[in-house]
Amino acid sequence: MRDTSLSKAIIGSSTAKGGFANERTIAEKFNNYKWDTDAQLWLRYMGYDPRFIKELNAEVVPVRISLKDVVKFGLDKDKILEGLKYKKSDVQVRIEMLYKNVYFIENISVKKANSDADYNQVDKRKVDEYRNMWNFDEQIATWLKYFTGELEPPKSLNKRDKRRLFLDEMPEEIRSKIVKFFRDNKVLVVCDVIKGRGSLSAGWFMVAKYDKLKNETSFAITNINLAINIFGSGEVEISPKGSLYIGKVVMQRKGGTPDPTKLQFKIKPCEISRVGALT
Repeated sequence: MRDTSLSKAIIGSSTAKGGFANERTIAEKFNNYKWDTDAQLWLRYMGYDPRFIKELNAEVVPVRISLKDVVKFGLDKDKILEGLKYKKSDVQVRIEMLYKNVYFIENISVKKANSDADYNQVDKRKVDEYRNMWNFDEQIATWLKYFTGELEPPKSLNKRDKRRLFLDEMPEEIRSKIVKFFRDNKVLVVCDVIKGRGSLSAGWFMVAKYDKLKNETSFAITNINLAINIFGSGEVEISPKGSLYIGKVVMQRKGGTPDPTKLQFKIKPCEISRVGALT
């Protein structure tokens, strides 16, 4: 039967021998839940007793979904592009229970890490896309474009990098306005970059961390709302390098290739394993 009482306050964790687990490996472990002890633990943490599962099917959620797979992944045919645009789920688990033929769909965001210091990108878009999502004004949009290098910064300002402007190089009134916007809209921003929106938003957050020396992969899974609370905890302030801390989320210029002038949001996935473990 289903019991979600545990998932609200703690992290489910386990360790397995072997190499790095990607999304496909995790989907396979779920599909082999009858024999896979890691998958059994994850399911119990998610509120499912494996003994009462009639049928389970787990799949990697592709970047592009064909029309014939729209219904399978729970998308609205009229909102396919919107669902994919805001998706955060990497693995979808579809579960049918023995009692009353109850059917559940669980979407999981999967992050991989090599060490506690690893950063993972969780979202990147053009500034105007974020403006449409969060409704900040044209002035903030313009200065964020200076920040990413999408627009050439004013020549009158001192710059450490001729291609772009750091937040700590902006006039005081501008950087204060940017900080205030993200402070006032912190919950919305963190929810969007961690959970996403729509049918393919994530309900669960999983970290697979590989220890090369031990040849072990450790897993931690948490309810997405707890993950949001973890990554959203902390101040909104300009970092020592001139980017922005939004709790434990870092907002910075993407840089590199491709998409060097996009705005990027990054986290350290292993932060969730510091909170506590299900033993």
